[in-house]
Amino acid sequence: MAYQNSTLHLLLGQFDLGSSIAEQDTLLESARVETSVFTDLLQDRVDIIAGTKGSGKSALYRIFVEFLPKHLLLSRKVVIAHGVSSTGDHVFHAFKEQFETLDEEDFVSFWCIYLISLAHENFLKNEMYRVHLLAAQAEVAAFRSASQQAGIPELKKRKSLREVLAWTLATLHMIVPKVKFKLPENCGEFEIDLFGNSANQPSVSASDETNKLPLYTEKLKSCLDRILTACDLRLWMMIDRLDEIFPRRSELERRALRGLLRATRVFGSDRIRIKVFLRDDMLHQVVRGGEGFVALSHITSRQSEILRWSEEQILTMVVKRIFASYQMIDFFGVDKDALDTSHSYRTDLFYRVFPDSVNKGSRQSKTLRWIYNHTADSNGVVTPRDVIDLLTKAKQHQQSILQSNKAGKSLDFFDSNSIQYGLAELSKRKRTTYLEAEFPHLWEHMEKFAGGPVRFSEEHVRKYLGRDWSDVVKDLKSIGFLAESHSKTGRHFSIPYLYRKGLELPNWS
Repeated sequence: MAYQNSTLHLLLGQFDLGSSIAEQDTLLESARVETSVFTDLLQDRVDIIAGTKGSGKSALYRIFVEFLPKHLLLSRKVVIAHGVSSTGDHVFHAFKEQFETLDEEDFVSFWCIYLISLAHENFLKNEMYRVHLLAAQAEVAAFRSASQQAGIPELKKRKSLREVLAWTLATLHMIVPKVKFKLPENCGEFEIDLFGNSANQPSVSASDETNKLPLYTEKLKSCLDRILTACDLRLWMMIDRLDEIFPRRSELERRALRGLLRATRVFGSDRIRIKVFLRDDMLHQVVRGGEGFVALSHITSRQSEILRWSEEQILTMVVKRIFASYQMIDFFGVDKDALDTSHSYRTDLFYRVFPDSVNKGSRQSKTLRWIYNHTADSNGVVTPRDVIDLLTKAKQHQQSILQSNKAGKSLDFFDSNSIQYGLAELSKRKRTTYLEAEFPHLWEHMEKFAGGPVRFSEEHVRKYLGRDWSDVVKDLKSIGFLAESHSKTGRHFSIPYLYRKGLELPNWS
C-alpha cells in the first residue's frame, strides 16, 4: 500500500520512540515489556540484578521505585526504599576524596549506615507508611534507641541525598575515628544541623569501638525486622547506578563494591532485602585479586540471570513504543488488546511500518531479524538501548527524506536506507561512548582492528595484539567486541556488525 509522503511526515513527527536512557524515557511505563527478570524481581526470587550496559537494569529499577511502590504495598505489603537518584544524581562524586580514605571494612560499615539511613528516610519518615507504623510505635522507639547506642545519630528531618551522604560519612568518622576528612562544599556544618552534637565531641576509645558497628548491625537489623513484623510489611532497599558512583575499574570501586555485597549479607533477612542493580562486568571486579571473596556463592545464589532480550521481546518493545501514539493507533486501526496479547498481531503491525527486508534478494533475512543480528555484540547480547537508538536515527533520516518530497508517495514508513543509516550512526556512537569511554584500558588493542577486514585468523590476531595476545583476546571476547569460531583450518575471530561502521570496516550492513 502506498502512502502520501505528507501524511507519513506528519505521523512520524507525532510519535515518539522514547529515550534509550531510562532516566529520560517517557514511555518506560506505558510501553513496558515484562521480562523473566522482571517477574523474578517482582516475586522476590532475586536480589542481584545483572546485565550489560543498556540492557534495561536502570529501566527496571525506575519501574519499581517510581511506578510500582503503591501497587507493591497494597498487593504484596512491600515497602520500596531507594537511595541513588534514578535521574542520575552524581553527588557521590563530591565525596570522592573522602571515599578514597576508606578500606573495605570501612565500606561495610559505610553501607550498613547508609542502609539504616534509607530505612529512616524512605520508610520511618515517609508519610505513605504512617498509618502502618502506628502498630509498631514501641518497635520504632527500640530501633531509634539501638541506633543511638551504636553511635548513629538520628536524622531529624527528611534530607537530600547529598545531606544523607555527608551524614553517613560523618557518622562513620565518629564510629571509626581513623577516618579523617573535611566534608566538601561546606557539608561539615551538617554535623551540627543533623545530629545536634558538637563537632568537637570526644573520640571513641579503642575499648568502646568493639561495641560499635558492625557488632550493632545485627541488633539494628533485628529491631527493623520487628518493626516490619509488627506492621506485617517487608522492606526492599534498591541500589542502582553503581557504575557511575565510583571511578570505573579503580581500586576504590572494587573496595566499595565488595563492601556493599558484604553489607547486603550482614543486613539482609527474610523481611529485609537489599536489591542491587549491577553491571555483569562489575561482578568480576569483586573477585579480582588474590584474596577472593568469602561466601560469594551465598550472595550470588539470589542473582538474576543476565538480562538478555529475545527477538520476540525486542519486537514487543518496538511495537508498543510506536503504537503508544494515539495518532498511529487511529491511522492503522490498532486493536490494543490484540497488541498486548498476540505475537502474530504484533508481527503484522511491525511489517505495516517497516519493509519486509533491509537488503534486496530472495535469501535475505527479514527486517526484524536483521535489526536483531546487527545490534548484537559478539556474545549475542542485544540491548533495548541500541535498538531504540538505531530506530530513532532511522526515524530522523526518514523525516528528512519525506520533507524533501512531500508530494510523493512511499510504500513504507521506514525505507531500507533509513534503517541502514540508523545502524551506521549507532555504530559510530558505540565506538566513542562505549568502546573508547568504557574500556580505555583496552582501546589501544581494539583500535588496531580499525580499517581492516572483519574476519581474522589466529595468526593475524597474534600479530595485531603482540605477546600478550591470548589474555587480550579473552578480555575483548568478554566485553562483546570479538567473536571466536572454529573450522578445519583453525581458530578464527570476527568483529560483530554492531561495531563495524564505527571502526570503518567493510560489510557493515
